[in-house]
Amino acid sequence: MLTIGRYEIRSVVTGTFRLDGGAMYGVVPRTLWSKGAEPDDQNRIPLATRTLLAVDRKAGRIILTDTGCGTKWTPDDAERFAIRHDGEAVTRALHAIGATENDVTDVFVTHLHFDHNGGLTDWTDQPGGATTPRYPKARHWLHRKQWDHAHNPTPRDRASYLQEDFEAIAEAGLFHFVDGDAPPSPLEGVEWFLSHGHTPYQLLPVFVGDGVRLVFTGDVVPTVGHLRPPWVMAYDLYPLTTIAEKQWLYERAIRDGWLLAFPHDPKLAGVALDGVIDRPVVARTLDL
Repeated sequence: MLTIGRYEIRSVVTGTFRLDGGAMYGVVPRTLWSKGAEPDDQNRIPLATRTLLAVDRKAGRIILTDTGCGTKWTPDDAERFAIRHDGEAVTRALHAIGATENDVTDVFVTHLHFDHNGGLTDWTDQPGGATTPRYPKARHWLHRKQWDHAHNPTPRDRASYLQEDFEAIAEAGLFHFVDGDAPPSPLEGVEWFLSHGHTPYQLLPVFVGDGVRLVFTGDVVPTVGHLRPPWVMAYDLYPLTTIAEKQWLYERAIRDGWLLAFPHDPKLAGVALDGVIDRPVVARTLDL
């Protein structure tokens, strides 16, 4: 656990999955990226799905950032991505602080790709039928333009958006949309970092307190293996924008001590950085 101002923050591993290593590293040659991410016989590398749990005990607020792949998978579809989702991981983390899913007050939805927020909903009864919100009393924060994009994606990213992951949230009136290019945060001690390289209007929370900032990096920096600015995913719609966003983030991390929390690293929850912007190095790992 890490304390940032009013928040106690934990990184909860909600599961593992695998994606093609070449797609995860774009133009970086396999001889380089495979040194830190060993591929299987299908060229897939191991990844984690991490949910950031932030607790403000004074305000009685429990916040989740992203929810993982979720459980709504047929065996064949799950095997395609080697998805092993632990549907009880967040439940256990909540029980550890004396809470349940009904006590979650806010869910920060960075974007609506299945590997980040398939866990927003569960099947109500039978697989393939209706879905129900997993956190029925929480406000679900999402940028409106990411919502718009999810309903009009490009051919390149259409497969990442699954309607069953989020339509039940909208039908229940649980989405609270963030608007604009510099939106204010609804919560004390939280700021937003808007990212547009991977997908439009990815909404990344920055937890602030006591002169420290912790940013959930989303798919700007999915793992520690993606620290180098040019090492960006082929999944990014605008890779040059991702590179510029990484450089902006690293300047603050190195100069001002911003901390990074990863969404997909199977071993590291987060790091503090040193070095220079174009060659950042891990100064220390975070106990999240």
